[in-house]
This record gives sequence, structure tokens and C-alpha cells, in this order.
Amino acid sequence: MIVLGLTGSIGTGKSTTAAMFRDLGVPVHDADATVHDLYRTEAVAPVAARFPEALRDGVIDRTALSATLARFPDRFAALEAIIHPLVRAREKAFLDAQRDHGSPLVLLDIPLLYETGGEARVDKVVVVTCDPDIQRQRVLARPGMTEEKFQLILSRQTPDTEKRRRADFLIDTGKGLEAARKQVEEIVESLKGQEH
Repeated sequence: MIVLGLTGSIGTGKSTTAAMFRDLGVPVHDADATVHDLYRTEAVAPVAARFPEALRDGVIDRTALSATLARFPDRFAALEAIIHPLVRAREKAFLDAQRDHGSPLVLLDIPLLYETGGEARVDKVVVVTCDPDIQRQRVLARPGMTEEKFQLILSRQTPDTEKRRRADFLIDTGKGLEAARKQVEEIVESLKGQEH
């Protein structure tokens, strides 16, 4: 089974690209979706113990948590120490299930792949990229997004130039959806029959 890691900076079109792999029948494990689920399930108690202001109606309120982290960026490490092991456990369960199922190719959608050493857990890395102006327009068009929030997020991410340098495959989403879809198809085709 080939394990493909998918990453890209905020606003580059990573989620859309992951959906394209899914459309081609590639099983996808989405780290962000896993975190969102954890904030409603097993991460509630440990996160609330460290960030009581983020607990609302029995779940972790991501907006409140983000506000705390924007004010106290040094507290990211405490949050990551709770969340990362839980995400890894879910990822391992996904990989075990796909291996048992005989899947030839799977995709791990990991926004902070390089930042968390995730490249060591995958066979190949796909980096989603686009022109910085397109990225900025996409991100600032999101509800509640500000230039300050955008810069905070970027400051915690490996620069796009570095990600591109380290990638096995690049997908440029700045050229439109059809061009990106064609690049995804080419990657899947190139990996067929290579599973180990």
C-alpha cells in the first residue's frame, strides 16, 4: 500500500484537491476533520482542562480557542501535545483498516505535514500550491478572516517555497479546477502498480 501525504499552505486548495483524490476512489484520511471531531469527543476533557475558556455547551469552541491562541501563541505547544497523539491514533486506525482492506493507495491529508514530521510516515508527498496573490484573495474572502489571522497562520506553516522544494509531486490550483484534476489523475496513474 502506498501512503501519499497531501499538504499545502492555507488557501492553496488542499481540501478541494483531497476531494479530487477521493473522487478517483483513493481513501482519504483528513487530519483537520479528525481534529474537529476530537473537539466534540475525546479531546474535550483534556483541552478544556488547559483551555477552560474554549469549552462551550460540552464541546471545544474553535473560535474561542483560536482567540486564546492568537493572544498567547506560546500555548500552541500545550494544545498540540494533547491533539497530535489523538490524531495519530485515528490515522493509524485508518491505515490499518485500509491495509486489511487491500487498498493499493491511500491519502493522508495533513495540513502541518512538514511541521509535525509527517513526511516520515508517508511514502510520497503531494504539495498543493498556487500564486501567493491567489492564496491571499482566497484566504481573506473567508468569513471572519483578517490579515492578522492570516499572518499568524502563515507564521506557523513551513513556507510554500520550502514545501515545493521538498515535494515529490506538485499540484498548482491557480490554473483552475480542471488543470488541478488532470494533475491529480496523472499522480494516481503514475503510482498504480507501485504499491509495496
